[in-house]
Amino acid sequence: MSVFYQSLATIPNRYAFFERIEQAVSESPELSLLFIDVVRFSDVSSSFGYKVGDMILEEVARRIKTLFGKQCLLGRISGDIFGLMLPGCHGDTQLRGFYSHLVEHFKTPISFDDNAFVADFNVGAVANLPDNRDPSRLFSGAEMALKQAKQNKYDNFQVIRLQEKPETGRSLALKADLKRAFANDELELYFQPKVDLHSFKIVGAECLLRWNHPLDGIIVPGSFIEAAESYNMMNEVGYWVLERAFHSAMLLEGLGLDIQVSVNISPTQLYDSKFVAKVKRLAGLYRVNLANIELELTEDVALSNSLLVKRQLGQIKALGLSIAVDDFGKGYSNLAYIRDIELDTIKIDKTFVMGLDRNPVNKAIIQASQLIAGALGCKVIAEGIESVEHLHALREIGIDKGQGFLFSKAVPFERLVELIHTDLMVGDSLAYRNRTG
Repeated sequence: MSVFYQSLATIPNRYAFFERIEQAVSESPELSLLFIDVVRFSDVSSSFGYKVGDMILEEVARRIKTLFGKQCLLGRISGDIFGLMLPGCHGDTQLRGFYSHLVEHFKTPISFDDNAFVADFNVGAVANLPDNRDPSRLFSGAEMALKQAKQNKYDNFQVIRLQEKPETGRSLALKADLKRAFANDELELYFQPKVDLHSFKIVGAECLLRWNHPLDGIIVPGSFIEAAESYNMMNEVGYWVLERAFHSAMLLEGLGLDIQVSVNISPTQLYDSKFVAKVKRLAGLYRVNLANIELELTEDVALSNSLLVKRQLGQIKALGLSIAVDDFGKGYSNLAYIRDIELDTIKIDKTFVMGLDRNPVNKAIIQASQLIAGALGCKVIAEGIESVEHLHALREIGIDKGQGFLFSKAVPFERLVELIHTDLMVGDSLAYRNRTG
């Protein structure tokens, strides 16, 4: 098997691909975007291992690049989904022709060892509008088209048309609200305690963003995070949260409290080449014990095969910060990559904890996570503990730390300090009550 790329890591990832699309539409909006999903590829990885899987994906990438020529731009959107940008104006018939060309070419099997793999594809396609220079609209259109292609009963291909959608009064107001929120200091961090499941002492706290909206009151992330993403403000939001986390850690140290503060890092930040430099600036500004700052990353990003992600995580670790993988077990990442990252904590996704008393598979998954953590030399923390039954089951398995409504919901900083000083204790037969009122 000939290989066009040195490795999959040399193919532009989702974020690098997006940047190149952004540059392309700024120069000329005349282009089309295809999202290409390799059908049933997970069967290959599970049957033959991730190395063979990577070899096949490399060959798929090589063939697509050869098939569509040097003028096309290829990127890797996620594990087995590629993005293909083609310059020029294309109608629906031409886009379907590209799909047919792709499918016909891949009727020739990809051979490896004594086996062969015939690749089939779901493809979503979108042609850009003559006056659209917003790459996010193209990406959203291609994602929507691919989703529809996967749902089609008889056809693995779908084209959608971008529609002119002027900003509504509500969307403009929300954008203005976000900018005002920064200017008027309306954003605030709340903290959900992390608890030792045996002593019930608070050992850490996860930072969670809240918006003190002047009209709507306290708003949790959701619609306004979607708005931030739409208006390319996620970096601004993410770095605001990160700086406030450093500030909170400094305040806790000043009170003599040795508590680790955890902060969620968005994929946008981790793919920002200036991320490490910004962390260094905050470390120099607040001068806290960096071991008391933990960065929580989603599983799909933390375990991605991105050279940039690996390099940035290594540099963050070298500074002394801790790294946690959030929602562990929920994603579909290739776990082989976990060997290449120095993790401090694995956070078991709450869906496995909340169904612990109903599904024996959940217990097995938690036990497996514990074995992985033990081999990696890192800690395990369980999310979503809401009942005494959850607590007892986790302790029986051997989980030592957790968080959830059984102990406390997310609370303002002052209330967190009160809870830490309260040093709450309960007996095994008593529920650990929510003290936040």
